[in-house]
Amino acid sequence: MFPDHTPESAPPAARPAIAAVARKFGGHVPAAVGRLASSPELLNGFLKLNAIFESTTLPAVDREVLVMTVAARNGCHICVAMHTAALHGLSAPPELVAALRARSALPDPRLEALRTFVLTVMDTTGEVPDSALAAFTSAGYTAQNALEVVLGIGTYTLSTYANRLVRAPLDDAFADHAWHAAPVPA
Repeated sequence: MFPDHTPESAPPAARPAIAAVARKFGGHVPAAVGRLASSPELLNGFLKLNAIFESTTLPAVDREVLVMTVAARNGCHICVAMHTAALHGLSAPPELVAALRARSALPDPRLEALRTFVLTVMDTTGEVPDSALAAFTSAGYTAQNALEVVLGIGTYTLSTYANRLVRAPLDDAFADHAWHAAPVPA
């Protein structure tokens, strides 16, 4: 139902985006991107939202913590694998990556405050208790960062839901980072 589009086979409105992704990945189009190209609006929307999210004031590792938290919570094996690779590229500590993949508390208190806040925003659909917002800002985050968290959650909820819907397989390039959702820890 969802073909693995290439820059040549994608709908015309998706071709520039899919070609840009292919250039980024050395000529390869990840299966998730190829399948999302079935809806140029979704693909282009996600890529635009992601570019905006990447420009936020959250540091790169913090953004990846947010993405991994959303991806693991939503059970997106592709996102977890791809963003595990991204964390490795950022020289993130292995214990941080392992904790994110296990959906457990992070060894860094500041990043754990971020992870907890992300989950709280998701669990409360944004109606975060004052105490949770205070814990987030006490860890050094700002009101702007709180809204950037909402942007990141929205961006990666779109991605994780779409990736699961199209049932894209994990690309060989990310096979070393394969992940399967385990039961949520109590």
